[in-house]
Amino acid sequence: MRIPAYSVCTAIRDDIIAGVFARGSRLTEEPLARRYGVSRVPVREALRTLESEGFVVTRRHAGACVAEPTEREAADLLEIRTLLEPMGAAGAARRRTETHLKVLRGLVRLGQERVRRAQGEDLRSLGGWFQETLAQASGSAALTVLLTQLGQKIVWMYTVEQPADPGEFWAECGAIVEAVARRDAERARFLTARHAERGTALYRLRDQTGVRASQHGVNTASGSH
Repeated sequence: MRIPAYSVCTAIRDDIIAGVFARGSRLTEEPLARRYGVSRVPVREALRTLESEGFVVTRRHAGACVAEPTEREAADLLEIRTLLEPMGAAGAARRRTETHLKVLRGLVRLGQERVRRAQGEDLRSLGGWFQETLAQASGSAALTVLLTQLGQKIVWMYTVEQPADPGEFWAECGAIVEAVARRDAERARFLTARHAERGTALYRLRDQTGVRASQHGVNTASGSH
């Protein structure tokens, strides 16, 4: 199946995140072009884009390779998340539409319903859609792009455990939505910051193979959120 040229970047990124291409492995244009059914030109452009995003690095004598983030760099992702998500929630309180509210409330209801039915397999994706919609409601395209890229890197670097009390998780999401509905930007910012802080303990670094050791160890479970 041929993949359109504009999708090559997304396809390579998805494969990096999924571990198809191991950290530190070479990304050679010709094999990639064959894999995705395109010429080498869009592959070259995709690799440049992925380098700007931090998924790819160019090494002397080796060319393009999958990046090998340090533990510190991985911890920084969670640190940045706690700064940007509250900013997005505050923006959503100022600029959300009724459509945004409808979607956010619907996601909260779905999450609470899944909790009642003990259908935990859907909760992680619902949580991701909730954060994505909240970012879009901020009305800031730049912030939405940053949070999307940040989320992709976090998925690449971390696994996420289920919260001990999923009901409390979705109750917090509901409180954020109500603050957004009342256009209470500071309340939305505060609740989202607290929500992100509590959620940090659920993140665990993936298999350390291919992750360069940072100079100083970092406690990612408690140091940033």
